[in-house]
Amino acid sequence: MDETYYEFGTAAERWERAQMFFEAKEYLTAARIAGGLVEEAPRQVAPRLLLARSYYHSARLGKAEQELRAILELDPVESYARLMLGRTLERQGRGADAAPHLRMAAAFAGDFGPDAGRS
Repeated sequence: MDETYYEFGTAAERWERAQMFFEAKEYLTAARIAGGLVEEAPRQVAPRLLLARSYYHSARLGKAEQELRAILELDPVESYARLMLGRTLERQGRGADAAPHLRMAAAFAGDFGPDAGRS
């Protein structure tokens, strides 16, 4: 059996545990718990966002990108996911791919900047 104690309990208990591990910078453990929650409720944004953040902070950028794109499929105006996707793409050296996501995140936050509206 490959499960550990932190993968047992109600969804609410596991959610709290995943957040606790994330806050303790135990990103891989947080990702493991959050991944189970995502499997159980794939349309919920919060567990996916925690999973994406855990992947990002543990440098699993491809997996972070995948989760962030899934979040944006569910909720295209989720501004933090948009910002994270931009940062994830930048971290992968894909600045041109990141730029539109970062601009959208800034617009969602009300930061239109000096170049807003220019093509």
